[in-house]
Amino acid sequence: MKDLTDNVPALMREIGERARAAAAELAFAEPGAKSAALVAAAGAVEARMDEILAANAKDMEYGREKGLSDAMLDRLMLDEKRVRAVAEALRTVARQDDPVGAVIAEWDMPSGLHIQRVRTPLGVVGVIYESRPNVTADAGALCVKSGNAVILRGGSESFNSSSILADCLRTGLKAAGLPEDAVQRVPTRDREAVRELLTMTEYVDVIVPRGGKGLVGLVQSDARVPVFAHLEGICHIYLDAEADPQKALDVAVNAKTRRTAICGAAECLLIHRDVFDTVGQGVVRALLDAGVEVRGDETVATIDGVVPAAEDDWGREFLDMKIAAKVVDNIDEAIAHIRKYGSAHTEAIITEDDAAAERFFARLDSAILMRNASTQFADGSEFGMGAEIGIATGKMHARGPVGAEQLTSFKYLVTGDGTVRS
Repeated sequence: MKDLTDNVPALMREIGERARAAAAELAFAEPGAKSAALVAAAGAVEARMDEILAANAKDMEYGREKGLSDAMLDRLMLDEKRVRAVAEALRTVARQDDPVGAVIAEWDMPSGLHIQRVRTPLGVVGVIYESRPNVTADAGALCVKSGNAVILRGGSESFNSSSILADCLRTGLKAAGLPEDAVQRVPTRDREAVRELLTMTEYVDVIVPRGGKGLVGLVQSDARVPVFAHLEGICHIYLDAEADPQKALDVAVNAKTRRTAICGAAECLLIHRDVFDTVGQGVVRALLDAGVEVRGDETVATIDGVVPAAEDDWGREFLDMKIAAKVVDNIDEAIAHIRKYGSAHTEAIITEDDAAAERFFARLDSAILMRNASTQFADGSEFGMGAEIGIATGKMHARGPVGAEQLTSFKYLVTGDGTVRS
């Protein structure tokens, strides 16, 4: 590709044209070829480990100069373990069943027609994301697996490491005899490229934003291309009256502290009043002991070390060692709080009461609902998808972890035998 970085509209048009041509070819590629491309890409990632780490060191320096928080720097950081995890994710996606052409349903009509509904690629997917360079590999792999071309526009912070990871994917495509332009990365930090991508209806079929509220809000307000929304991860844990004390402690501490910067981290703890003096106090003290700043309502704030919560702490994505905590009178009050302040991402109930769990599951409509499990499991790899582009919190087309299958639509194949309509 010629250097058009000084003319962003022309650059994006060329990327779009190349992506559209590649998508037309990748749509009918053999499953074995797509898998081989991802395996070869994984090998390229491992072979270029030192380059990736050196590039990431530059990104980390850039991020620190920009004043990124520790949580955001953690998202940005790659070490050898994380790079190897990127390679393994590519191999995991490669091993999965190919969704393209899968028969979703089929039936015969009295007219003599035989009808099949089968999965088909979306076409060209634009992915706009912040900080996390591993999204480059995850998004690229899932799009290749599902027969889609992808245009990647990563955050300015991950510019260098994302460049090499995208190049590894293109290396894999070339090795498998597939069009390299099926994976393209926008080679500029200029924000005009985002604005162009959001309006490229001639070339792009769907936009997937992955980032904070500001990024997703910008995409939703400016996009002319359909959007799979990935909103904030304002995840709640509700300790029910029948919560098991050990499960409550283990799940709540893990949900908050394992990795605070991911969208599946718990941001609010709701405690049934009947167990506040027992299970609730135990969990709050365990969080405090783990170094979490607990911001509690009037009742929770009676515990030594708890900071009184402000109104804007409810419905807040901290992405840090902080959590809001509140006592509720019953499960319905917990549900009402989540409906008011949640982002429809992931909520968990800790209970041994089947009826309470059923009520929680039935009356909330977040993309992911859990029982006695950490919200940190809200991840495509933990759902057996190998990787994900994001957690879709909207209600159209894809919801929850967006894997390869969610990046397909469907078409109808209709077969007759000289059949005519009377």
